[in-house]
Amino acid sequence: MQSDLRNYLVVTAGYWAFTVTDGAIRMLVVLYFHRLGYSPFEIAMLFLFYEFFGVVTNLVGGWLGARVGLNLTMHLGMALQVVALLLLTVPNAWLSVPYVMAAQALSGIAKDLNKMSAKASVKALSGEAGGGSRLFRWVAVLTGSKNALKGAGFFVGAALLQTVGFRWALGVLAGLLAVVLLVTAWLLPHGVGRMHSKPRFTQVFSRVAAINWLSAARFFLFGSRDVWFVVGLPVFLYDVLGWDFMRVGGFLALWVIGYGFVQAGAPRLLGHSRHGRGPGGSTARMWAFALALFPAGIALALRQGWPPQPVIVGGLILFGVVFAVNSAVHSYLILAYSDRDRVAMSVGFYYMSNAAGRLAGTVLSGWVYQRHGLQGCLWWSAAFVLAAALLSLRLPDPGASKT
Repeated sequence: MQSDLRNYLVVTAGYWAFTVTDGAIRMLVVLYFHRLGYSPFEIAMLFLFYEFFGVVTNLVGGWLGARVGLNLTMHLGMALQVVALLLLTVPNAWLSVPYVMAAQALSGIAKDLNKMSAKASVKALSGEAGGGSRLFRWVAVLTGSKNALKGAGFFVGAALLQTVGFRWALGVLAGLLAVVLLVTAWLLPHGVGRMHSKPRFTQVFSRVAAINWLSAARFFLFGSRDVWFVVGLPVFLYDVLGWDFMRVGGFLALWVIGYGFVQAGAPRLLGHSRHGRGPGGSTARMWAFALALFPAGIALALRQGWPPQPVIVGGLILFGVVFAVNSAVHSYLILAYSDRDRVAMSVGFYYMSNAAGRLAGTVLSGWVYQRHGLQGCLWWSAAFVLAAALLSLRLPDPGASKT
């Protein structure tokens, strides 16, 4: 028990460090290339391979983690992120769209290797004691704290861009992550999450109906966030509201930090920390239907001519609270639906859908904002959430998921 807790804390610390760099590089790329004159759609295209290779990585990474161990795939992700950061330190003349897309592809592979490995490790390390509530608490803390640190990464990226410049910022982040890689590689045991038999690649695709329905709902849930959050929102804050880099990065950082705290506190908020089971399918669909009201409400308020700054700030806070609960419930359900021996492949398949939703949302964020503005992005967001809610109608309680 004590060693499991220690290893869980090491995994969480490594995930935190990686997440700061992931949030920082996202903010650096969006703001720096907007300043260089890239259009919103061109900025979205810079993340195309980042999200696309996330889809591929989750599919292959879960299978690889089951064969060689989750600690190895986690550290491989950290090493690739260091390389991706250093690739962007070249002179401006080298920073063509294809070059940046290639560097972002490497960062996307790194991010999803690291995330899949950390999330699957929670199932492998949590043990059987404590029932579903313990697993819910552990995954909620890991995911919530990760998102809080990603918000901090947004601020770190914007602050470094404004103080030391684009290239020095990337160098500092790469150096810090390399140190964390060495420390966690020394502390973690080998073979976490490795299956006793070598699984075939075809075993990646889940035969559990609940996992397939949850993965489909996850696609639309995360697409609903990124369709306005990735490009449309920061460009709107910078161009329309006239905020500077520090203010944009600071606001988005605080939003993601608050989102992370809500996610970490979801077990207590939902009352599942007081008994021995976690949430079920009914919880997922109730919160998904509730979430659909917020992007639609923000879009209607903007259409009616309400002051955009309080509408965006207040609406985004409310959206973040409800979205965080949705995400925490999903993150628990995928582990609860998964067999312990197959958790790496189940989580990889699930996060493949997550990455595909982010890919769709990212591309749409640039294209829709360029053609229809932020209101268009918000209506797409509402439609995606509604699709996630309808798919959640098929989600069972975890005890009935393997039939």
